[in-house]
Amino acid sequence: MSVAGSPRNTRKALQQLIGNGQTVLLGILALLCIGFSFGSEQFYSFENIIAIVRQCALVLIVASGMTLLLIAAEVDLSVGAALAFVGCVAMDVTNQTGSVALGAAAGILFGGAVGLVNGLVVTRLRVNSLIATIAMLMILQGGVFLYTREAVQNRHQLPPFTQISTGYVGLVPLPVILAAAVFVSAYVLLRFTLFGRSIYAVGANATAARLSGLRPERIKLQLFVVTGLLTGLAGLILASLMNTGQPTAGRGFELTVVAAVILGGTSLLGGRGTLMGTLLGVLILKVIDNGIIILQLDQNFQMIVPGVVIIVATWLDLSRSRSYA
Repeated sequence: MSVAGSPRNTRKALQQLIGNGQTVLLGILALLCIGFSFGSEQFYSFENIIAIVRQCALVLIVASGMTLLLIAAEVDLSVGAALAFVGCVAMDVTNQTGSVALGAAAGILFGGAVGLVNGLVVTRLRVNSLIATIAMLMILQGGVFLYTREAVQNRHQLPPFTQISTGYVGLVPLPVILAAAVFVSAYVLLRFTLFGRSIYAVGANATAARLSGLRPERIKLQLFVVTGLLTGLAGLILASLMNTGQPTAGRGFELTVVAAVILGGTSLLGGRGTLMGTLLGVLILKVIDNGIIILQLDQNFQMIVPGVVIIVATWLDLSRSRSYA
């Protein structure tokens, strides 16, 4: 008969708590909402709720792709720099052609091209994805200033371009609908398709996956392209919101995305993670950002929080790995 406080029972309780991470995240989110509502009555206003979900939309679009990548044991740290470059490309093509559709397509395809290059460097040249995408981040940050020395203004002031970010369908902002469509598509792919199961298999053990007939390099390449395309979509929305292509936009964005994904329980070692966890991670970070603003705290905390989250979430990820061992 085991003793209630024995190390075995303590370890089992810890494993259950860590394994039920989404419940913990829901509790944290609820506590944050309650705390900020006490600090300011404005927190639960309709305008503020819309502001929060708008802020979540950009991060969730890219985080959906990043979740798939991390489950496959890869990462893309160039998404912030790509976000800025996409906006400049989309705005420039829109100015040159007078077509919002062509500008949007150019921006999204540029993001996909960045993802393709990242994927080829990782899968063909065998460069570690952390190193490869940091290098791409540097290339894009310099390259965007070679492409344009200053912000690309919306010369034609075409209403459809700004409506990408400011438009509504009923009471719901268009970016939120786009983010929801991306999230649901990624969720269905990951949860209910053979390709989704293959992503988990590749991340858990690429060698075993290859022996079972899968092609890990092809799967990873596809995921890099998907993440790039989603970054293109997010960059287009951001450019529309600012009504300009800003070369310095998106700095630090990649840290927020990675922090949200690993906070949501996706393992840095690959093979484990959920999109529902990512959604909760995004909500927590953006509620904190919003609380910092409405409580009129120093906005530098908006950069500090993701850094702290990365450290804590990485520790939790290692704790999960040890608890499953």
